[in-house]
Amino acid sequence: MVAIVLYAIVPAVRYAAHGIRSVSDDLVEAGVVSSCTKRQLLTRIRLPLALPEILLGLNQTIMLALSVLVITALVGTRDLGQEVYIALTKADTGRGLVAGFAIAFIAIIADRIILASARKARVRYGLETTHD
Repeated sequence: MVAIVLYAIVPAVRYAAHGIRSVSDDLVEAGVVSSCTKRQLLTRIRLPLALPEILLGLNQTIMLALSVLVITALVGTRDLGQEVYIALTKADTGRGLVAGFAIAFIAIIADRIILASARKARVRYGLETTHD
């Protein structure tokens, strides 16, 4: 678990940093003119506007963690990765397909939920318009 987290956390950190840095200077300046402290600038302007990028980083972290899941079975974990590993060693195609589809299903569901949340955040903060 520790190895998965350490390996997969990199995209979340990179996307969060990029999102915070890419907030418009005009909006930050408006916060400074409104006498916001540095903490208020971060919590009320930078983080909310960086939320779509942060969610994208979370999405990539989940995808990367799921891809490493099968590799962790080599060190003896007990999860879906272990099921794939057992199916590979015993040449059990059905068991491997079921475990693989389960991992893919988790990834697809997580991806759809996070992308929908990111789109709603972009619309809420005026970074994207709705096309209904």
